[in-house]
Amino acid sequence: MFDYFFKKQLRLSSSINFQNVFRKPAKKKNTLEISILGRFNLLGYPRLGLSISRKNIKHAHNRNLIKRLVRETFRLLQYKLLSMDFVVIAKKNILYLNNKKIIDMLNSLWLNYHR
Repeated sequence: MFDYFFKKQLRLSSSINFQNVFRKPAKKKNTLEISILGRFNLLGYPRLGLSISRKNIKHAHNRNLIKRLVRETFRLLQYKLLSMDFVVIAKKNILYLNNKKIIDMLNSLWLNYHR
């Protein structure tokens, strides 16, 4: 049985990890509202990093909402994903979507990274 927690080991925490993904992403999938960069790791499990800038999304409650939605979709699909480091980048246009559309879009983007 799987535990669907979002543990600390599943997070990209250091700037070196983010730089590695930004420097040479193995896969890049994007829409007008969101992009997911991925780079393979040797850990055997996926990790998630979020890059949601204040320049694009001004209000903290909107940034936090997007972070929660991304984390939730990642948490539910973590056992189906490849062993990669992912960085999710949100763009300005994401503010015009409702939560259901954001979740559907994220799920369709995560499908590109399934085992």
